[in-house]
Amino acid sequence: MGGLNRPKKIPERMRCLLKHIKSSHISIAFRLARRKNQAKHFFMPISLPPISRRKFLRRTMIAAAGLAVAPKLLAAEKPADDNFWALFSDPHIAADRATVHLNVNMADHLNAVVREVAALPVRPAGVFVNGDCAYNSGEKDDYATITNLLEPLRAAQMPVHLTLGNHDNREHFWDVIKADKKVKRPLADRQAMMLATPRVNWFVLDSLEKTLSTPGLVGKEQLDWLAKTLDANADKPAIVMVHHNPGLTEGVPGLKDFVALFEVIRPRKQVKAYLFGHTHFWDVTQEASGLHLVNLPPIAYVFQEGKPSGWIRATMAADGMKLEMRCIDTTHKAHGEVKELKWRA
Repeated sequence: MGGLNRPKKIPERMRCLLKHIKSSHISIAFRLARRKNQAKHFFMPISLPPISRRKFLRRTMIAAAGLAVAPKLLAAEKPADDNFWALFSDPHIAADRATVHLNVNMADHLNAVVREVAALPVRPAGVFVNGDCAYNSGEKDDYATITNLLEPLRAAQMPVHLTLGNHDNREHFWDVIKADKKVKRPLADRQAMMLATPRVNWFVLDSLEKTLSTPGLVGKEQLDWLAKTLDANADKPAIVMVHHNPGLTEGVPGLKDFVALFEVIRPRKQVKAYLFGHTHFWDVTQEASGLHLVNLPPIAYVFQEGKPSGWIRATMAADGMKLEMRCIDTTHKAHGEVKELKWRA
């Protein structure tokens, strides 16, 4: 646009139209919260801010997406719980919404989860999507599709924070979410974030080393940033979220440098839990140090028949966190399963 000759003043109607047809997949830097207890963001990962319901309706109508928008979504703004977060992982969305892998239509799965969260009577403070946003090799159109599928959450006034996995492509995502590339980050080529909330500080790391290479890598620069930022914010429990599992989990190669990562987080007692995806397996364990290891379930397909896919309802308490498994198949035995995590001293 910089090289075009434009009139000095654009008519209001035209200005509104230009604003509307501008890319719908724009991520902006969140400013430090001004309202008490509102989340504060330091150094953004890929983040999608809330949008107005009017804008959401206008987009879906113009795009002729055929979405049956739930009346609850369009109702007056719902109250939010600052201690409730929706945790998604491994949606694996392809450009073509009809794509099926391992007998699962991934877009249908994500759409079901989005509708459930958007219809809740009390909305979460926000949503995390913990990597492998794209189907296989991180194509630009994959990201256009997933950001469209996530729009009902944004219309319901929920910010959505996305991390990257081994099936993602950082540059392609930045190209689709153009404004995000301009955001000042602590690390030039990675997406890292600290998100301060009333009861916990979230530390979100970028473990994408190479697209389509199964293992991941945090890297020394990001580890140094994590250690420094943890030390500067030691007054509140911390949760570390990374796409890759530590080491070998369920036969799936994970972080190459998980030993170095755990040398950072184990001795810092404010770190209470390590959350990861990648394995397409739902599990919660606790190591001898008291650190909780939470393997988030996939939204897409599972690797082991009979295992659940879905999302996690995470509720923060003063001394721990409650995790509720929300299965896409509501008849699954794991649906509604609750894990109560107590923080280590």
